[in-house]
Amino acid sequence: MANQAGGGGHRAAPVHTDPEEVSVLAALSAVADPVRIQLIRELADSADWTRSCGSFDVPVGKAALSHHFSVLRGAGLVEQRDEGPRRVNRLRREEFEARFPGLLGLLLRAGDTG
Repeated sequence: MANQAGGGGHRAAPVHTDPEEVSVLAALSAVADPVRIQLIRELADSADWTRSCGSFDVPVGKAALSHHFSVLRGAGLVEQRDEGPRRVNRLRREEFEARFPGLLGLLLRAGDTG
C-alpha cells in the first residue's frame, strides 16, 4: 500500500510504494533506464538521508530528475523525505532485497555495462 512521508508544507510529501506490492516487470522497467541506474548506484555509495535530489550528477533537467525519482519510488527502490527545502533520499536496499533477492546486487556489480 502506498503511503506518504511527512514533509515540509510547501509541496506534497512523496508517495512511497511498498516493495512487496511491486511486480518483477515493474522493478525491471524501473531499472532499465541508465539515469535511474546511476541514481541507484550513487545512493548505494552514500549514507542514508545524505543525498538531496540536486546533488546527483546526471545529464537531465530538474523535471526529468523528478520523474526518475518518482519511478524509483514507485518500484520500491527509493524512499524520500523533506528536510527543510531539501528532499533527501535513501536506497531501500533491505526492503528491495527481501522482495527481489539478488537483483539489486546484480545492478550494483554490473559497473557501466548494461
